[in-house]
Amino acid sequence: MNPRPRTDARHQRPDGVTDATVEALGALSKALETTERARGALYDFHQLTGSADLALDDAVRLLREAGHGEHAERVEREILGRNVIPGHWTFQIVEEYNATYYDAFREVEGGIRQELADGRDHLHEAEMKAARRTEGHPDHTAD
Repeated sequence: MNPRPRTDARHQRPDGVTDATVEALGALSKALETTERARGALYDFHQLTGSADLALDDAVRLLREAGHGEHAERVEREILGRNVIPGHWTFQIVEEYNATYYDAFREVEGGIRQELADGRDHLHEAEMKAARRTEGHPDHTAD
């Protein structure tokens, strides 16, 4: 078996942590990172929907100025401030996602990482970096 490449101190594998454990923690971390991306997309949805709702103010004003008051009133009545799903604006969807899924995911991942690897993060990636760098090259330093 080849010796493990040297990583920076923060990412040193604790004694007794196996390759299989590092691989499993890497997979768990990757899943959490994917969840982070999904959460970011949810915030994009929240902000884009909110921006669209605020842009309706201009549309309503312009419809009125163009002599289409009945259409302006329809936009105000049927779209402006509307729930995106029954009973919920986008901020409530974000809050429920965070409370129901995201916070629990982060807690479980952090707890497992704490228990199995003294809380050290990205061991798999750090070891991959160490294995792929050119020793002595200034752009491939460990730290």
